[in-house]
Amino acid sequence: MAALSKGRNTPEREAGMTELPVKAATKIYAGGLTAVDANGLAVPMSTSTTLRGVGRAEADFDNSAGANGDIRARIGRGIYRYANSAATDAITAADIGDDCYGVDDQTVAKTNGTNTRSVAGKIHDVDAQGVWVNFG
Repeated sequence: MAALSKGRNTPEREAGMTELPVKAATKIYAGGLTAVDANGLAVPMSTSTTLRGVGRAEADFDNSAGANGDIRARIGRGIYRYANSAATDAITAADIGDDCYGVDDQTVAKTNGTNTRSVAGKIHDVDAQGVWVNFG
């Protein structure tokens, strides 16, 4: 493509948001920890080794009756608080800066559960209500 010879209208997208195609027969709930599968389709985070955490669902997205990509989910890419796992998998302040792992669409853990969980994001902070996860 040749260099510009006049001004152009360049589309813009908000840096903290992304829109992803939703996997067939899938429902993602507002506020839920959302991941992409090996095909780049949005799904709720679950205990799996084939997912990558991408952020927080900005609304409910129901593709339960659709095919892959029939709808797109708007996903926030900031820092959000999710539930902390329990017992030896509980995340503490000593873990800040480390990866955390998805247990389900509202819970993160300190470990990969003996290679059964995917990385959800980076631990940004921990408080009494849960773990702040960075999806930057």
